[in-house]
Amino acid sequence: MNFGVVTIKDIAKELGISTSAVSKALKDSHEISQKTKILVLDCAKRLNYQPNHMAQSLKKGSSKSLGVIVSTIDNHFFAQVINGIESVAHSRGYNIIISQTHESYELEMLNIGHLTHRSIDGLLISLSTESVDVTHLKNLREKGLPIVFYDRVSDEIDTHKVIADNYGGAFEATQALIKAGYRKIAHITSAVNVSITAERLKGYQAALAAHGLEQNEGLIKYCLHGGKDLAEIENALNQLLLSPNRPDAIFTASDRITTTTLILLHQLGFKIPGDIALLGFTNTPLAEVLNPSLSSVYQPGFEMGQKAAEMLINLIESKRPVTEFETVVLPTQVFIRNSSQPLAL
Repeated sequence: MNFGVVTIKDIAKELGISTSAVSKALKDSHEISQKTKILVLDCAKRLNYQPNHMAQSLKKGSSKSLGVIVSTIDNHFFAQVINGIESVAHSRGYNIIISQTHESYELEMLNIGHLTHRSIDGLLISLSTESVDVTHLKNLREKGLPIVFYDRVSDEIDTHKVIADNYGGAFEATQALIKAGYRKIAHITSAVNVSITAERLKGYQAALAAHGLEQNEGLIKYCLHGGKDLAEIENALNQLLLSPNRPDAIFTASDRITTTTLILLHQLGFKIPGDIALLGFTNTPLAEVLNPSLSSVYQPGFEMGQKAAEMLINLIESKRPVTEFETVVLPTQVFIRNSSQPLAL
């Protein structure tokens, strides 16, 4: 069903010539007279004919489509990544098909199956928080599907990867809290198996060590679904706030955990930063106007998407097998706002 889309057959019928002649005229073939070419082009313009690039690419053995796996599209960071991917993909003649995992390993496998059945040319993926086993991706890689990881990556598959400087961002954020006078800094993070969890935890711990502060495992809380499950964040926060060693600041490690923690602290009646300070990874454009304005670690989501798309398309279009791969680390930025201001002495 074409829903009114104009085809070569429509132009041929309108002009009373063969579809072959129309096709050749549109391709500016020397076999067609200039007079016929002008008639065909004028008719195509009048009927608003648009070439079917998908059909053309399939004839060449390529779908010109990229599969994109994200956690959720309502996450500000992933929305920015998608924008970056689109900007590069469209400029190079590719479409993108987006699938969400909602932090589910099963859904990740299911969606990748759907994408590969649609004959995508390559896959851009940020792993779900449940994805420990990456056999499904290894199998696709061995079959020749180009894959590029971004944000949450796997060391078990040798391919291009694009990440943020998670260690550096976490170190700088924790250090900013220490310099503001906070000493009992808690860390609420994602699942242990996720690459960004390990990198941000190391940065947090390194900053504490660099300033001679004792590391307290009781101040580190894990949310196995990356903050998607509200109860996990509530539980982690309650454990910290009810502890005899209650923290005076919290460093949060993901977009959803950060903004949800701010909301929960408000609901519990805590003054920020009067009772407890907050600084975390988040790309929300509202950080400046929240109450209080939210100190944050910002990841270059748009640039990450651009770079990942460029690397994937280069893999797809390479004339020779690619055997050397690169991990690109993009810088993060720490913005200090009211939620982590030092307390008045």
